[in-house]
Formats: sequence, structure tokens, C-alpha cells
Amino acid sequence: GYGMQLMVRTLGGKVFSTKKQWFSKATLHIKNKGNLLKGLPSRIIGWMNEGVLVQEPPAGFSILAGSSTCPVAAMADEKRKLFGLNFHPEVAHTSQGTDILKNFLYDICGFRGDWTMESFIGESVSSIKDRVKDSKAVCGLSGGVDSMVAALLTHKAIGDQLTCIFVDHGLLRKGEVEQVKEIFEKTFRAKLRTVDASAEFLKLLHNVADPEEKRKIIGSHFIRVFEREASSLGKIDFLVQGTLYTDVVESGTAAAATIKSHHNVGGLPERMPFELVEPLRQLFKDEVREVGRLLGLPDGIILRQPFPGPGLAIRVLGPVTKEKLDILREADAIVTEEIKNAGLYEEIWQSFVVLPEIKSVGVKGDERTYDYAVVLRAVESKDGMTADWARLPYDLLEKISYRVVNEVPQVNRFLYDLTPKPPATIEWE
Repeated sequence: GYGMQLMVRTLGGKVFSTKKQWFSKATLHIKNKGNLLKGLPSRIIGWMNEGVLVQEPPAGFSILAGSSTCPVAAMADEKRKLFGLNFHPEVAHTSQGTDILKNFLYDICGFRGDWTMESFIGESVSSIKDRVKDSKAVCGLSGGVDSMVAALLTHKAIGDQLTCIFVDHGLLRKGEVEQVKEIFEKTFRAKLRTVDASAEFLKLLHNVADPEEKRKIIGSHFIRVFEREASSLGKIDFLVQGTLYTDVVESGTAAAATIKSHHNVGGLPERMPFELVEPLRQLFKDEVREVGRLLGLPDGIILRQPFPGPGLAIRVLGPVTKEKLDILREADAIVTEEIKNAGLYEEIWQSFVVLPEIKSVGVKGDERTYDYAVVLRAVESKDGMTADWARLPYDLLEKISYRVVNEVPQVNRFLYDLTPKPPATIEWE
């Protein structure tokens, strides 16, 4: 939308502000398909931000599509090969969005489409070799698919020059430390060092409520732990991270606002003794999973739902304590178990529990309680940039609710979050 609006302003058209800052699914009526919209039906669904709209396109442009609230949702100047969309073709909520992108890339730009993820692997391995040469590198292994794929790509390039450091910051899911050790050692057969730094992180997070501060504290101390562990490995020049493109976008760029800092983007100190190696920085999650498959990772790793680097610290709203983490771990484990039992785990982008800073009155065993409420967040998405809440079956929600409030003593109320992204983010913090 911004690109189209800038094009209109620059070339003499008119834009106007609606003072509405929300996204919506709009029915777009196609008036003139042209090369950009050829092959599409007369009506499609477009996901758009209605904050700024085009009132009148510049001279030479034809209107391709519009909606009831957005008269110029798509425009084109075929002679100059200038095209504009006021909706997002790249997101799953837009029907035929992929077809629009294909028309633009192949028919208008003349691209061939012969680049593959195999090509990406070859280019990445070659690039890492050329950059690292004979130096040593460390990788912050979290156990998630992002860091594992980044580690495996780097290990494929430089072998035993890479040492993976797995930091238990005390903010992981139930049983995750043991699972990561088992999976990594059997799958990667690379150098692995584990360190229990949970007490350090809890101390640093004491009484910290602001989510941005949490993220930056965790990211910064991760580097400090790496520095300390790496010092015993000899000279280390490179730090490998599983940063994705969504992390970069949400952490803000020169032209984009910060939505939330990611520990591997916004939380890094200005001075650190490593150069960064981020082989996945231009990829989305679905692409990372495809790379993992091609590298031979098992489905148990590839299909794991995304888990934030700051871990449960940003799912405990407000100050983090060991008690709150234990409550959250138990509730989250129940949710994961029941969603897997229902055969829905791989269909859902993320499903997890949030612990807000609220308590409510309840009854357990004929006695009054004043305990925590927990919130289930389950969303469907393709790339994490947009998401919709998952329509879980009522009987599954009932079973999860029953187990959580009965098996986790400190919880007496269970809620379900029905908010899409946007306006919400997937994580609460």
C-alpha cells in the first residue's frame, strides 16, 4: 500500500487519509484485469490497511480493481510497466494473491522461476565457507527449527569449526532441555555444549515488567553467556543465529516501525566480539522448514511450532518468577498434549498458554480460591506475518480447560483468545 501511495503522490494523483488504522478483509471487484490480474475471477478477497487510500490515480493509469471503501485497490500503467496494489497479495488472507505475484514476476518482469531451495542451500553453504574460512564459530542453539537449520547449514559448510551452545535460561517449555539434547546429538552429530544459566536470567528479570526490556535483557545476556562459554573454546570469530525475515521486520527497519524487538535482532549489544552469521535472514518460516527437510531433519523437529527466543518470559505477563514459570509450563504441556492427541498439532501454526497478571475468585473442592487465569492462544498462519485464530473444536477446548484447572493447582479459570494478527501479534508480548 505505501508503495502505491508514494507512486500516486509522486506522479500527480491524489491520496487521502481515512483516519482508520486497521486491517480488514475486503471484497475486491475487478474492473480491468490487464496483465497483472489476468486469469482471476471477477471478485477476490484482499487483505488491506484502510488508513490511507488512493482517491484518484495519476494520468496514464487505469483502475484494475476497487472495493466499497477503497475505489482504487489496484492500478496499472501498462506502457510504463508501473503497477500498484492497496492490498497485500503475499498473505494467506488474500485469495489468488499467489496468482497475482506470479503474473507480475513471470509475465511482466520476465523471471523464469528456476530458483529452488536446493539453490539456496548451495549458495548459503558456499557463502558461509567463503566468509568464515578457517575461523571458528558458535551457534546459539535453542532447540527450535530456526536455530537447528541455521546450525546444520553452518555445520555443512565448516564442520567441526562450529560449536553449538545450548543455554538453558530457565524459560523453556516442560522437558525441552532433555528433548533438545537427545534430538540434537542424534541428528547433528556436531559439537554441543550445554549450560544451565537459569538462575542468572531469573535474577536479571526480577521485577521487570516491560516486554521490550525483557527481550533486550534476555538477548543481551545470551551474548554474555556465549562470550563466557566461548572464551574456553579458543578464538571465536563468528556467532550463528537463526534470525528469520519476520524477526527483522517486526524489530523495525530504517523505514518501518518496531512492533516488538526480537532477542536476535533488537537485543544485541552494540559491541560484541563476534561477527554475525544469519543464513536464514531472508527466509520465512515455511521456507526454513523446507530447507530443514532437504537437509534431512526429522519431522519431529521440522514441524515443531515456533517458539520465541525469550521463551516463557514473554508469555508470563508482567514480572517473571519461578512460580509463574512452573504454572505456565504445566498448563502449556497439557495444551500441547491434547492438541497432538486430537491430531491438530501440525495444522496449527502456534498453540500455547499465556499467564496474565490477573487472578479471579473460583471454587475448588467446595473451597473458595483466588487464583490465576490462563489464556490459550492458538492461531493458523502461513508465514507468521498475519494469522487468524484457530477454530478448535468445542469438545477439545472443554477437555483442555478441564485438565488445566484441575491439574494445575494455581489456576481456576481458562480463556481462549479470538484475536487475529493484525491487530494483535501472535505473542502477547
